[in-house]
Amino acid sequence: MYTITASNEIAENIFEIWVEAPHVATHAQAGQFVIIRVDETGERIPLTISAVTGDRVRIIFMAVGKTTHALAGIQAGEDIADIAGPLGKPSEIEKYGTCVLVGGGVGIASLPFIAQSLKKADNRVIGIIGARSANFLILEDEMRSICDELCITTDDGSKGFHGFAADILKELNNTRKLDAVWIIGPTIMMKVTAEVTREKKVQTFVSLNPIMVDGTGMCGSCRCRVGNETKFACVDGPEFDAHAVDFNLLMQRQRMYTEMERISLERFHEYTCTSREEQ
Repeated sequence: MYTITASNEIAENIFEIWVEAPHVATHAQAGQFVIIRVDETGERIPLTISAVTGDRVRIIFMAVGKTTHALAGIQAGEDIADIAGPLGKPSEIEKYGTCVLVGGGVGIASLPFIAQSLKKADNRVIGIIGARSANFLILEDEMRSICDELCITTDDGSKGFHGFAADILKELNNTRKLDAVWIIGPTIMMKVTAEVTREKKVQTFVSLNPIMVDGTGMCGSCRCRVGNETKFACVDGPEFDAHAVDFNLLMQRQRMYTEMERISLERFHEYTCTSREEQ
């Protein structure tokens, strides 16, 4: 069992937990992830490592399905069954020059660890973080403290630039020399934003989030198409060359179990309501 030492809602339906997991914290590097199981009968879900301090790791997630809703309900001092990791290949950290980190929605959670690692490698780091509205924006203060520059965007204009992260990246790409870019967020956002750097062939990474089960390359459920090859996001990624990813296939595979996920969430809410009434 692994203890949740802190649990907070940091934006609308977005939660932050800190988990006591020395075996993960000791070896974790930027860009890697863990697989969590809330209880012994629960499913395994992959979540990115957002930060590490001492023996604890931080996980940030949006409550969208049965398991993430259950995880959001766990309070500080309570336990989860398993946390396996660190998994996946770390981000390719080196001295590039000027690096831009683009985060959309809960994808922003992945950026602080990468930003800190790039700064340690003597890079200039520009952050672009965006969300649907100010209510969904996370880690602004933390990113501002790490980055040399930070740009805020919201789809509805409720905070920062009224528009999309791709708009800011396009302006930077047209006016400055960019050496490396990371884009992490919803798949459609990564697809669109990655096109900004294609023409100038700026090295651009995306962190993929396909359906995943075991996280060790055994099941093949996280397979994706990168260039002319089939890759497994869990062991070959999760970061890949943004300009080589087949985003259309990725989005198609992500929708495979939408109906089953909906039914599972409805049953979870029904069970939760019934349990409360019985108490």
